[in-house]
Amino acid sequence: MKLKNKVAVITGGNSGIGFGIAEAFKNEGAIGAITGRNQVTLDRAVKELGTGFIGIKADVTNMSDLERIFIDTFDRFGHIDTLVVNAGGVVDGSPMAAIAEVTEDNYDKYMELNLKSAYFTVQKALPYLNDGASIILIGSSAAHRAAPGMAVYSAAKAAVVSLAKGLSLGLLARQIRGNALSPGSTDTPVFGKVVPEEQVEQVKQIWRDLTPIGRQGLPADMGKAAAFLASDDSSFILATEILADGGLTNIIQMK
Repeated sequence: MKLKNKVAVITGGNSGIGFGIAEAFKNEGAIGAITGRNQVTLDRAVKELGTGFIGIKADVTNMSDLERIFIDTFDRFGHIDTLVVNAGGVVDGSPMAAIAEVTEDNYDKYMELNLKSAYFTVQKALPYLNDGASIILIGSSAAHRAAPGMAVYSAAKAAVVSLAKGLSLGLLARQIRGNALSPGSTDTPVFGKVVPEEQVEQVKQIWRDLTPIGRQGLPADMGKAAAFLASDDSSFILATEILADGGLTNIIQMK
């Protein structure tokens, strides 16, 4: 129970990695709020998490929605100890594309969802965060490796990793720790958004073959790593990045 009675806010906690983090936090004794844009998945996630969590329907690219997340959580629980900035990823209706094919609108939407929203999620949370709080920004191993069609997304996630350092410096006086958690390929519903359904399993197998540990990550893997960063066990860890990618970034396999 490393997070007993700690209050957490997890954006995008209604599915995938975000829900895996929320579930791990619950298992360690935390309570708090998850957010999402889809009311159906949000309600289902809250039901699975139990009475200690509330669901807040919100779009993290909307400033008034961001403010409401923290007002509602603070009104319910009285304080906030941990912020997990997880919402991001693939933009609905704007597939990843080669550099020559990326439009200005496509670029703006990816940066807005994956970088701008992360920055302002932190900013809007600051009046409600306890001194000594932990902020966990969800980056990506894509920040360190080039992959076809992912240049804009990768650039945004690289900036998120850098943001963890900058916000830590800026919040030293309040002893608020900022760190990044960067997943590798993780088995979540996102694959259905980027490849045709009949190709999903084939693409997952490619990632399993590329990952030295021999499997994709699971949301639960990311949850355990995030719970560590939220707990006092990581009290001396600041402005750094945990790569939870099964060795994908740092090991080259010769086959």
